[in-house]
Amino acid sequence: MAEDRVLRVRTLLEAVRAEGRSALTAPEGKVIADAYAIAVPGEELATDVDEAVSYAARFGGPVVMKIVSPDILHKTDAGGVIVGVEGATDVRAAFHKIIENARAYDSQARIEGVQVQELLPKGQEVIVGAVTDPTFGKVVAFGLGGVLVEVLKDITFRLAPVSADEALSMLDSIRAAEILRGVRGAPAVDRWAIAEQIRRVSELVADFPEIAEVDLNPVIATPEGAVAADIRVILAEEVAKPRRKYTRDEILTTMRRLMEPSSVAVIGASNEQGKIGNSVMRNLIDGGFSGEIHPVNPKADDILGRKAYKSVTDVPGEVDVAVFAIPAKFVASALEEVGRKGIPNAVLIPSGFAETGEHALQDEIVAIGERYGVRLLGPNIYGYYSTWQDLCATFCTPYDVKGGVALTSQSGGIGMAILGFARTTKTGVSAIVGLGNKSDLDEDDLLTWFGEDPNTKCIAMHLEDLKDGRAFVEAARATVPKKPVVVLKAGRTAAGAKAAGSHTGALAGDDAVYEDILKQAGVIRAPGLNEMLEYARALPVLPTPQGDNIVIITGAGGSGVLLSDAVTDNGLSLMEIPPDLDASFRKFIPPFGAAGNPVDITGGEPPSTYEATIRLGLEDPRIHSLVLGYWHTIVTPPMVFAELTARVVAEFRERGIEKPVVASLAGDVEVEEACQYLYEHGVVAYPYTTEKPVAVLGAKYRWARAAGLL
Repeated sequence: MAEDRVLRVRTLLEAVRAEGRSALTAPEGKVIADAYAIAVPGEELATDVDEAVSYAARFGGPVVMKIVSPDILHKTDAGGVIVGVEGATDVRAAFHKIIENARAYDSQARIEGVQVQELLPKGQEVIVGAVTDPTFGKVVAFGLGGVLVEVLKDITFRLAPVSADEALSMLDSIRAAEILRGVRGAPAVDRWAIAEQIRRVSELVADFPEIAEVDLNPVIATPEGAVAADIRVILAEEVAKPRRKYTRDEILTTMRRLMEPSSVAVIGASNEQGKIGNSVMRNLIDGGFSGEIHPVNPKADDILGRKAYKSVTDVPGEVDVAVFAIPAKFVASALEEVGRKGIPNAVLIPSGFAETGEHALQDEIVAIGERYGVRLLGPNIYGYYSTWQDLCATFCTPYDVKGGVALTSQSGGIGMAILGFARTTKTGVSAIVGLGNKSDLDEDDLLTWFGEDPNTKCIAMHLEDLKDGRAFVEAARATVPKKPVVVLKAGRTAAGAKAAGSHTGALAGDDAVYEDILKQAGVIRAPGLNEMLEYARALPVLPTPQGDNIVIITGAGGSGVLLSDAVTDNGLSLMEIPPDLDASFRKFIPPFGAAGNPVDITGGEPPSTYEATIRLGLEDPRIHSLVLGYWHTIVTPPMVFAELTARVVAEFRERGIEKPVVASLAGDVEVEEACQYLYEHGVVAYPYTTEKPVAVLGAKYRWARAAGLL
């Protein structure tokens, strides 16, 4: 059965191609709909007015009449659609009017006839469609349809094909999801029928890469089903060339030699200060790298006390990584030597490739790398840091504080911002990697490695684009259950919508698709650079929450209100305090304080009140996370609050009770030191903000849900 439908559609598409067309007519769309069981109304193609009258009479009620022309894509714009036509006289008039309008719209248009279609009952109009995204390939879409679709832009995307459950989840992912459940007395629509339309469209585009766009708009959804009033199918001008694939084992083998090398060659090493080759050598030596360091320079015998080699092929033994510090025009010939030497990794620091318009030069080095099996990092990068190996293969400032955060960036400037943040906040890192032009190695290769790396607890990635969105999603899905992945996606444009031939295509702007697909992959999307860095710093510190109940304990009512807002803004849940727990909190707070949630202990309370209420929050198993709001008083100074909080949290963790605790500290500059102390003792704390600690907590919850831990 599946083979039959594929054959039917394949035959149709080949015929359309043979005619030099990219857009299918409505009757051709009906053939595809029938093959994939996409529900559409009864319809016939009338080639003359008498056939139109006959078909309308057969349907026995009002009909919709539409122009059928391979040259008219937007039928409504051409005046080629008339709705609710009934009776022979009106059918004749509508037929002639549609033909007349089409001729006026495009006098050269080929007209095959007029489609006579059953008029569907009134219902909720939605859109189901699919587009070919340049990053993620085939993507299926769902949203409110009809005239609302381009006004509200309430639409959501998933990678195609989707399962039945994934299709159903899309109905809850639009802002107007409640409309589908029925509002103001209106009945709920048949959700499974809509989901089936989504699933079948996703199967169609997955089966046929040559289909660029599909539009079912509107789909009329009622309590009894979901029927597509119109189907539009557009073929691609060309099918994208598949990217070269590497197996997981191949990626891990190469990445292990890149991130844990025993021997590094520096091509373009120099004794001259101010040269990139000198800076890389100094960083490798001064950073304490315990492996072999081989300078390569045809004009030197000795560089920084190390024997220099005329060519990398002269270096004795195996080499794991070749770091390039030579001008772009010399890279290709040197890379040939790296290939002949059998070195598996080339770190290409030089700029002057695709980023400056030199695409042919970049294509050349990619071809050389593929020919010899050399994986390329870069070009146009600052290098990379692998701190647990004491490896600093970069011309930038060194960094050696070991920790559990792996950070990557496409941009050198962002890479240095990462470095400065890590140093200021004392964030230990497992690696910092520049990706630059991503001629070969990219985020999915790094994700695959960092997902297995025991030194890495959290991965944060700045990216401007993804070379292979599907490979990234696959790698992310394998990594997220083990550790959080935070992404900062730059460039929130809608460039992808400019040349679209369908409503779905027009709505599939770059950022709209990225937003939903990254969420589908389970990664945490950061809204900005600082948030990405703070999430990466905080997530390994916070324990995984065991439930949704969050309690705010605050010494200031105003902070409590702002913290409550932040909880809601981050999709978290304030716990409804049961009477017995309310009574327990009230034992520790003055009569003019307020229990409930937030628990307002008031500002003049001594340290014992803070300690007692925090203890209660950690002791009660119904509470899953604590948000603390402190404000500076002489009665309870900042460091006193920090020390007691850290002590109580540590005591409970020793007893096996681990809950996320975040804190917002308001006060004089002393709160900065208190926050630093808290962070170092497992409590994520920030001065002068109520938003940031809760945003970090929200990120932890998003990861826990994506990982299936909550």
